Amino acid sequence: QVQLLESGGGLVQPGGSLRLSCAASGSLFTIYNMAWYRQAPGKQRELVATITSSGRKTYVDAVKGRFTISRDNANNTVALQMNSLKPEDTAVYYCNAQHMITKRLYWGQGTQVTVSS
Repeated sequence: QVQLLESGGGLVQPGGSLRLSCAASGSLFTIYNMAWYRQAPGKQRELVATITSSGRKTYVDAVKGRFTISRDNANNTVALQMNSLKPEDTAVYYCNAQHMITKRLYWGQGTQVTVSS
């Protein structure tokens, strides 16, 4: 199974940028589709962006044009570049891996992103 470790969260002013990273270990990285989710206080966890092993990407409408997901299969990492951040982007962000065959999901521990002046 895969283990996931996020980093890069923090406090940023509206309009600012942050880059989240997720390091995967313990399994063959290329057999997982990767994603970022987020959960704001009092709300359900929501999908933010996905990237397949071959690099195909999807985004939730709220972040299109502002966030970019990427992966480095050689280094077993996935990143989320977040630009033009808004207060409503404040949430705990989770890295997610889905096994391509079994569809089993794996989660990181989460990293806090706070957008506030």
